[in-house]
Amino acid sequence: MIDPTTFAILALATGLAAFIQGAIGIGFALVVAPVLGVLEPHLLPVALLVLMLPLNLFVALRERDAIDWRGSAWISAGRLPGTLLGLWILVLLSAEGLNQLVGASTVLAVLVALFAPVFRPGPGSCVSVGMITGVTETATGVGGPPLALLYQHRPGPELRSTIACCFLVGELVSLAILAIAGKVTMEQLGWALALVPPLLIGSVASRMIHQRIDARRLRLGVLLFALISGIWLMLPA
Repeated sequence: MIDPTTFAILALATGLAAFIQGAIGIGFALVVAPVLGVLEPHLLPVALLVLMLPLNLFVALRERDAIDWRGSAWISAGRLPGTLLGLWILVLLSAEGLNQLVGASTVLAVLVALFAPVFRPGPGSCVSVGMITGVTETATGVGGPPLALLYQHRPGPELRSTIACCFLVGELVSLAILAIAGKVTMEQLGWALALVPPLLIGSVASRMIHQRIDARRLRLGVLLFALISGIWLMLPA
């Protein structure tokens, strides 16, 4: 049975997170994952991955003309081996150990990005990021920082739509692998279904501002998101 207070808090976090991701293309897992981890840790990562399916489908369709299909294909190519590795790490490594490793890597990536020249994602970097995202999202539910850093110099519509497209494909792969491994339960799916309405409200509300954010502010938002998520992952449970 779903506790009303717990549901209200999770619904608020889900709606806010959907609004943020719909506006800048990233941030959903950063908001929802820690709340789920505190209130209902057994729902991670499955409920988070399920919730992100309609959210990323909405964003990808909204700005589908701006999707970097070539980059998405290379990222998706690296996602499968990364997902398998993520499942293996999920079994062998403690959640705290994995979070600290990913967090430290993300913070380092942000510091490098502050001094990096403008670049366009290439096949090699896309495959590498796809593998990293597969590992982190399958193991923890958080996979945004690597993709955010990869597309930080691209226009807003391309960043939002491409990340959403990559997430959509990757989440389906991760959920399929987790289901085969017996990590998906009806309770997790039930909670995700119950949280879909606030997710849709936040997504629709994001339409009001997603086209008003300029490239400079978007890049700063991306770096801030990655930095905060990296520090959060490094914090002890």
